[in-house]
Amino acid sequence: MADDAGYCFVVDIKFSGKRVAILGLGRIGLAIAKRAEAFGCSISYHSRSEKPFPNYKFFTNVVDLAANCDVLIVACSLNAETHHMVNRKVMDALGPDGVLINIGRGALVDEPELVSALLEKRLGAAGLDVFEHEPFAAEQLFSLDNVVLVPHVGSDTEETCKAMADLVLKNLEAHALNKPLLTPVP
Repeated sequence: MADDAGYCFVVDIKFSGKRVAILGLGRIGLAIAKRAEAFGCSISYHSRSEKPFPNYKFFTNVVDLAANCDVLIVACSLNAETHHMVNRKVMDALGPDGVLINIGRGALVDEPELVSALLEKRLGAAGLDVFEHEPFAAEQLFSLDNVVLVPHVGSDTEETCKAMADLVLKNLEAHALNKPLLTPVP
């Protein structure tokens, strides 16, 4: 951010000790939770079912989850039930100091509502690497100083790309040999 004279300054907001909520405590959500724990963050979550992690608080609905956290990380899959799951009620529950991070799928978040919440300061900030109409983000987001936008490259390392290619080949081989797929898609 810059002041009127053009000098840059940093807003002092730390991650350590924050109340982190994860929407979708699957493989990726769990990996995020473990990393956040290393920063002394308390972890809460919402998933289709309660998980066997007694140190993580389970919430039965997303509005209550958002109302009880500082940072809401969206890491669930997109389907008919989860489309626009992060809506006005969720953003308002997260509040003017809350941070929304979406690393799942763009349509999990109602993007027009997100823009409104950020412009109206009903939501503190957002970090997005997925957008509702990929690869395009809403133009209003580009001018906001409380938003970080990046392309969906979280897994774009040489090692990860090789592992994904190897997995595709192993699935193709299993299919050709009439064996169970390593990663079947329901």
